[in-house]
Amino acid sequence: MTRESMEFDVVIVGGGPAGLASAIRLRQLSEQHGQDISVCVVEKGSEIGAHILSGAVFEPRALNELLPNWKELGAPLNTPVSDEEFLFLSEKSSWSWPTSLLIPQQRNHGNYIISLGNLCRWLGQQAEAMGVNVFPGFAASEVLYHDDGSVAGIATGDMGVARDGTHKSTYQPGYELRAKYTLFAEGCHGHLGKHLIKKFNLREGKDPQHYGIGLKELWEVPAEQHKPGLVVHSAGWPLDSGTYGGSFLYHLENNQIAVGFVIGLGYTNPYLSPYDEFQRFKTHPAIAKHLQGGTRISYGARALNEGGLQSLPKLSFPGGLLIGCDAGFLNLPKIKGSHTAMKSGMLGAEVVFNALKADKQHADLTEMQTAFEQSWVHEELYRARNTYPAFHKWGLLGGVMFTGIDQLLFRGKLPFTLRVPKPDHEMLTLASRAKKIVYPKPDGVLTFDKLSSVYISNTNHEEDQPCHLQLKDPSIPIDHNLALYDEPAQRYCPAGVYEVVREEGKAPRFQINAQNCVHCKTCDIKDPKQNIQWVTPEGTGGPNYPNM
Repeated sequence: MTRESMEFDVVIVGGGPAGLASAIRLRQLSEQHGQDISVCVVEKGSEIGAHILSGAVFEPRALNELLPNWKELGAPLNTPVSDEEFLFLSEKSSWSWPTSLLIPQQRNHGNYIISLGNLCRWLGQQAEAMGVNVFPGFAASEVLYHDDGSVAGIATGDMGVARDGTHKSTYQPGYELRAKYTLFAEGCHGHLGKHLIKKFNLREGKDPQHYGIGLKELWEVPAEQHKPGLVVHSAGWPLDSGTYGGSFLYHLENNQIAVGFVIGLGYTNPYLSPYDEFQRFKTHPAIAKHLQGGTRISYGARALNEGGLQSLPKLSFPGGLLIGCDAGFLNLPKIKGSHTAMKSGMLGAEVVFNALKADKQHADLTEMQTAFEQSWVHEELYRARNTYPAFHKWGLLGGVMFTGIDQLLFRGKLPFTLRVPKPDHEMLTLASRAKKIVYPKPDGVLTFDKLSSVYISNTNHEEDQPCHLQLKDPSIPIDHNLALYDEPAQRYCPAGVYEVVREEGKAPRFQINAQNCVHCKTCDIKDPKQNIQWVTPEGTGGPNYPNM
């Protein structure tokens, strides 16, 4: 079958904060200048917000600029931050860092505890009301190109393809969504974004991107222990001093608490399991007291960018832009990226609008780099640029000391920039030289196994479809990764996707349970040989987060 084609002025890949802010800004400019610009947002989740996962304490700076009347419009920012704590944890005790000594980037006065998924659902409604075409449930699986090499749009994946590649009775070919400009806002380590970065050499002269994995649970707790607006962060136990990471615990409305853990994917011990470190963290007395007597109602995981300014690729290429976490605008010491992602999308919209107004099509919009460098996003990321490298180089104590000096005394303006040129997948120590970690069994009260967690993420994939976790070389997991690193995929995956199956009298075999995948992208990032490629499954596949 031939694919049907639709034409738009602008196609935006991804219905997250950056993509939706960009779509709204384009339509605002269209109305202000009387130039009707057609805008399409394509989203692989079953609905807008289904694949959105974030802490989240939200800074409304970009939203104030985009929709100044957001309160009147009913934006779901219902819980202002009222109090905050920062804890250093040892195994049994905790020490509270005075909030007066928090670096400016970590202070949350004027911010809100939110569900980012619900904010995106609301932004999607605003976008549709402005005339944006929003297509959820369609996964952008391929970049389309003109003969001159410029980007011409995207194609969505075929539906109804069996695991063996044959067409089922439900087969439908994908659609071609063609555009004068295409904005890629897929989120961290986007499937198409990473190919564009490579094809157009957008990271030339930059550090590789560095990542963390964020794991989150949503709990409903007894009213007497709920403190709406309370923000708690921690560092230290259960991680050792050389492993970068930390936690969050946010009291939302409706007696709900979001609790989560982030571990930098530059960790070195192949026996480390981010999921099990998160479960162990919840048993600390300073954390368990918030969850005692509560019920866990949702779970999810997602990779996040940590490299900062040094790892940002060039943002433009012929026919399109990278925006949001597809590029990597997260402000690490601030522990926030939604506001910077939104602003990057708004800047991209303004650059694209000016190009369309001047009748420029499929150009390399290098003006985006200038717009970014003149914005408050660049100022934020410049001041934050040394935080990740400091913790990577000097561990927890050294990182805290350096960041305090850098942020409190020099306001992020030290006359040098630290670098981390080695990518995360090259960081692992050989298993023979690493310390094995024995994790306690889950108790079913505070701690849980991976499969029960995947169940409450509402993850679902059509079983009879091609595996979206592809191995470049099927021999590597056993012959290389198992031999040298005890195959870390069986531990770094937070959803039990990867197993080494051992049966008596048979050689070990590598098993992929793709139906469990929560689309976190950790495997695509951390595999030592970069042998696992995450590609888009059928549209609507993956998690269905209710209000994460």
